[in-house]
Amino acid sequence: MPVTVVRFNLVAPGAAPAALSARYRAALEMAAYADAHGISTVQTEEHHGAADNWLPSPFAFAGAVFGATRTIAVTVSAVIGPLYEPLRLAEEIAVLDLLSGGRLVTVAGIGYRPEEYALFDVDWTRRGRLQDELLETLLKAWSGEAFAYRGRTVRLTPRPFTEPHPLLLVGGSSKAAARRAARLGLPFFPSAYLPELEAYYKERLTEYGTEGWVMMPAAETPLLHIAEDPDRAWAHYGEHFLHEARTYASWQSGRIRSAVRSAATTVEELRAEGVYRILTPEQCVTLGAGSLVLHPLAGGMPVEEGWRSLRLFSERVLPGVGG
Repeated sequence: MPVTVVRFNLVAPGAAPAALSARYRAALEMAAYADAHGISTVQTEEHHGAADNWLPSPFAFAGAVFGATRTIAVTVSAVIGPLYEPLRLAEEIAVLDLLSGGRLVTVAGIGYRPEEYALFDVDWTRRGRLQDELLETLLKAWSGEAFAYRGRTVRLTPRPFTEPHPLLLVGGSSKAAARRAARLGLPFFPSAYLPELEAYYKERLTEYGTEGWVMMPAAETPLLHIAEDPDRAWAHYGEHFLHEARTYASWQSGRIRSAVRSAATTVEELRAEGVYRILTPEQCVTLGAGSLVLHPLAGGMPVEEGWRSLRLFSERVLPGVGG
């Protein structure tokens, strides 16, 4: 059976607070429904200061999901590590790990938007060093032992639920990220299908004498929406996917490698690319992908349409792929 994922970033261009609140609560209801129907993972992420209300607080959202569910995992992919105070993040993740019984997966990246660093008065040029400090601090803090931190001795409690520590992956598309993961003996999460970077990471594991593994997107990892009539759905809702695709494109420079990368400027171009796909349940069953990533609220998608997609996926796709 493929890995099944429901993705939420809660984007809603121009939404008033009341509408955003309803959208957030709908996402929690969808997460509970996904959990009850055997979907394996909720995926979320963070961006800051975005005009379209992109979710800035993935760990708060993850905590709410854990309170509404029993078995589903939550993957934060990715947290922008250098924007966090390391000790506070260690505590936040430890508490979520305890609350969820080990269902939190954190992918730590460094981001690609200098304006997010400026927002929090964090030096963009120090992001690599800050990421090193963050990851090293998390691993030490979760041990429950005292350790040296910025010239003093500290010790954090409580210890997390998961042994030896909550699942933490290093994300990125650079050799620096791969080296960082290998040096620390942490699994590596390339942000796109980058087999040459996977090979580089494995070489560095041998060099450092550490152990690790790779979780890498497939060469094609489309974001899915399920509809009885894809032509009608593209006509009515394609602009929501285009909004997200154009937003990503405006943020990512030529050096950024991402599984979600589009050059489309129209809905027709976006549909032809295949990064976002609207499929019938039957088409989704025969897709043959190793992972199925449903994006029910993409780009401000109306909540009722998101529910239609999720129900079709759960009731007519999952049984056909072994769910």
